[in-house]
Amino acid sequence: MSFNIAIDGPAGAGKSTIAKKLAKELSFIYVDTGAMYRAMALYFIRNGIDDADADAIARACENVDITIVYRNGEQCVLLNGEDVNGLIRSEEVGNMASNTSVYPPVRAKLTALQQKLAATSNIIMDGRDIGTCVLPHAQVKIYLTASVDTRAKRRYDELLKKGTQADLAQIKKDIAERDARDMNREIAPLKQAEDAVLVDSSEMDIDEVVAAVLAIYKKAV
Repeated sequence: MSFNIAIDGPAGAGKSTIAKKLAKELSFIYVDTGAMYRAMALYFIRNGIDDADADAIARACENVDITIVYRNGEQCVLLNGEDVNGLIRSEEVGNMASNTSVYPPVRAKLTALQQKLAATSNIIMDGRDIGTCVLPHAQVKIYLTASVDTRAKRRYDELLKKGTQADLAQIKKDIAERDARDMNREIAPLKQAEDAVLVDSSEMDIDEVVAAVLAIYKKAV
């Protein structure tokens, strides 16, 4: 039987960073669901699809194939066969992903792939509704969060490190708005699963968060 770890939480909480480190530590497969939604969003942007046009979004989903493969130990997200890892981390794509992830055809397409992976492999999956909707039977569920100020500063520093101009106030505003959308959407809203363990990383570094989640995992096995 496969072992599944679900990590949920708001944008910028460090879910992907922690999940990747845990996957390496435990030799699990890491499934970045956010990257899959971002790849779908990139397709919508490239094809000029409005995030309010439900019919166009539903039709577009039929033409999108998103897969995850590992190359040289690194996860690559393929959008219709194209490696889009370097194209899906912009604020524009992130906002489009948040706006379009509410549509049932988008969620149905990606959830089916995610559940198939989880049924056959030991996986760590992070997102907004993994423990509540995608993997409700995961053996370990984590709700990873941090203050809006902390998450905005982390994103700001990350962009500057990449040589990208950034506005801290705008990033903070975007994160707060994304939180509101994710928590209040009708379908699969962001929330802590009843059996999830809360981990607040506001005052923790990456290694401390990894250690905390590993301790939770070891109690469950």
